[in-house]
Amino acid sequence: TTTQARVGTVADRVVLGSGGDAAAQIRALDGVVAATGVRHTSVVVTSFGGIEAATAQAVDPAGIASTMDLGTTSGNLAGLSRPGTVAVSEMQASSSGWHLGDKAHLWLGDGTPADLTVVAVYRRGLGFADVTVSRQTAAGHLPRNADDEVLVRTGAAAGTGSAAGAGSASGADAALAAWSAAHPGTTVVDSAARTQMLGTDLAIGAWLNKMLIGVMVGYAALAAATTMVMAALARRRELALLQLVGVTRRQIRRMVNAEQAGLLGVAVLIGASIAALTLGSIMRALTGSPIPYVPPTGALAVLGGATLLALATTIWPVRRLLRTPPTDNIGIKE
Repeated sequence: TTTQARVGTVADRVVLGSGGDAAAQIRALDGVVAATGVRHTSVVVTSFGGIEAATAQAVDPAGIASTMDLGTTSGNLAGLSRPGTVAVSEMQASSSGWHLGDKAHLWLGDGTPADLTVVAVYRRGLGFADVTVSRQTAAGHLPRNADDEVLVRTGAAAGTGSAAGAGSASGADAALAAWSAAHPGTTVVDSAARTQMLGTDLAIGAWLNKMLIGVMVGYAALAAATTMVMAALARRRELALLQLVGVTRRQIRRMVNAEQAGLLGVAVLIGASIAALTLGSIMRALTGSPIPYVPPTGALAVLGGATLLALATTIWPVRRLLRTPPTDNIGIKE
């Protein structure tokens, strides 16, 4: 997501917290080459036979090519200037079954149904939004008439010489600073700072997801440990019989170790196969590649935790059982 946002943001300045017709005002400032107002919202789309919410952005299509590069693979974003049009990401087009020129049936931010013609398909949906419409199409269907941000392309990005670029940058920055001072609540940052803020927000979300997953894994581990300990303790009569017929404690421990190693190997193979199939399908839909990214430390934690859980909840109870005289356990019913 951060890579797509960084590569796809052609603008070198971003005005945050702007409202009203801020893009038009900023576009008229000295040193500003292009300015695109972006309003982040959501829409409801058809997906895999059902409906789901999708990220969306309402943009001013005038000069959009000078401020953002969505990585268009078919069609042209300039088509958004026509009423009743929409551009969608490759992922959304795939899940909704939309192609260039199709009518996309969706519901706008306020729940109003709309049939929009797909005029472009792009690949950087993670960094921007899965659905892109013009401000004209979204007008009256947003929670409030305001830009979340304005992407600004200054002369510094378009200048051909270093001196001209520096002069344009200082002039545009001064003009943007003056405009921001006259509009309380707005902030001017460079595109790198905007991408960094996006990365920070994603990192917080990832931390919360990991915490939730940790709680679920903890419950699953507790349930598995309880089941495995009870299963091991239920073998007391079997182990007592083996001891009475002459099998030594060491041989029993080796037998149990071999059993658990085989079961653990099968369990890891089945679990890895299920994870590979499900994650591969998700990653293909998200990025086009079927190979998921698995952090090495994460893989070691999962495999090590499963191994430790399996051994601790089977071998340790069996060792405790072997310390009891077999005559005490042979009469216990299964």
